[in-house]
Order: sequence, then C-alpha cells, then structure tokens
Amino acid sequence: MTKVDSSLQSQNPISSAQNSVDNVHQAVNHALSHPTEQTTEEAQNAISKAENAVAQASLQSDSPAVQQAMESLDEDKARLADLE
Repeated sequence: MTKVDSSLQSQNPISSAQNSVDNVHQAVNHALSHPTEQTTEEAQNAISKAENAVAQASLQSDSPAVQQAMESLDEDKARLADLE
C-alpha cells in the first residue's frame, strides 16, 4: 500500500488561501499564548502572506470557501490586534 504525500497534491489559489489562513490561525494562537516581539512579528508576516493568498483566490472565485477564508482571516487579525 502506498501512502500519498499531501505535498504532492496540486495547489490551487483557493486551497493555498485556506492553507495560509490556517497558518495565520496557528501563528496568532502562538503569539497569544507566548506574547513576544518575535511571535507577534511571525503572526503579522503570516497575515500578510494570507492576505495576498486570499486576494489571489478572490480574483479566481467568489466561492463560499474564499468568503470563509476572508472571515477567518479577519477574526484572527482582530484577535492579534487585541494583543497589541
């Protein structure tokens, strides 16, 4: 039986945006639980990347998945802003 490596799956703009938003969620959680300048900066960098990915995805599709990614990103941005 062969095991499929998830990194071999094709990335489209929507899945890329979802992955970026997932990374933001993890980075913001880490910054909130371990508030240092470095973790906050890492969360900000993740947000910037996710904003770009979501913008690219929204150019391709107005699907519920893209809308949900935007909402999740906005929620995590607000959570991080509360820390700062």
